[in-house]
Amino acid sequence: MAAPRSWALWSLCGRGLSRVMPGCTIPGLRSSWPRSPLGARPLSQEKRATETHFGFETVSEEEKGGKVYQVFESVAKKYDVMNDMMSLGIHRVWKDLLLWKMHPFPGTQLLDVAGGTGDIAFRFLNYVQAQHQRKQKRQLRAQQNLSWEEIAKKYQNEEDSLGGSHVMICDINKEMLKIGKQKACAGGYKAGLDWVLGDAEELPFDDDKFDVYTIAFGIRNVTHIDRALQEAHRVLKPGGRFLCLEFSQVNNPLVSRLYDVYSFQVIPVLGEIIAGDWKSYQYLVESIRQFPPQEEFKEMIEDAGFQKVTYENLTSGIVAIHSGFKL
Repeated sequence: MAAPRSWALWSLCGRGLSRVMPGCTIPGLRSSWPRSPLGARPLSQEKRATETHFGFETVSEEEKGGKVYQVFESVAKKYDVMNDMMSLGIHRVWKDLLLWKMHPFPGTQLLDVAGGTGDIAFRFLNYVQAQHQRKQKRQLRAQQNLSWEEIAKKYQNEEDSLGGSHVMICDINKEMLKIGKQKACAGGYKAGLDWVLGDAEELPFDDDKFDVYTIAFGIRNVTHIDRALQEAHRVLKPGGRFLCLEFSQVNNPLVSRLYDVYSFQVIPVLGEIIAGDWKSYQYLVESIRQFPPQEEFKEMIEDAGFQKVTYENLTSGIVAIHSGFKL
């Protein structure tokens, strides 16, 4: 099945998961949607019969959502460690490049989908805070008559440290969000972020809500990629930007052969040794090979309504950053 559309708002450092109660309204969230238990979305008989892929395995669409959920529930605690081991740390550079390409300004409203452990969100907050501080310093230098107390007050105002920027982290897997919350608390990220349990195919947000939509290494796990892209387009403001960082098709034959050997013979072994889970990492490797190549995915983004769609290959096409605008 496709992933469920139930959602929840997470308090940043509180315990557990609390659902928004009836009558409680959160700006920008679709609180009127019907609630359903995890894994219980009604499907027609025709839809249940539709087949898709789960790695190299053929499964029904009804099955895939549950299988993907189980994968990430299983790997959540070792997810960041395995990312470092599998990519030899290069995933950090790829994510930094995504932020540099985004170039957010203070006041930017970001939706990070499939962002459970917070890697993109934390980079975003660091980036806009640094931008805001540089702007603040320029303004202070231009105001020569401010007292010491006035200057100190401006620097100590935590609510203003992000210049009004905010990131909403949305993930379908509560275990991934739990790890992200723990990292946020440990890293001192208190302002400018919220955590929502939700489905990329049916986002629980109003239309025209966000300036930027990001999804890093997540869209290939979605059952219906076209629906996820349409939802991205819906929730972005006019002029908003879609950015996707995803594994792609290697464009160098030698690198491709080495990459295949490493992927299929090393990564599952690392998964077994570090996370105690061979099968999940076998699926992750296979899912990369099933994802559309760069040009085909570019066309899918355009079909969802985005314009000025481009992509940039990184590390010989092992990953690519896709960009599009809602115009």
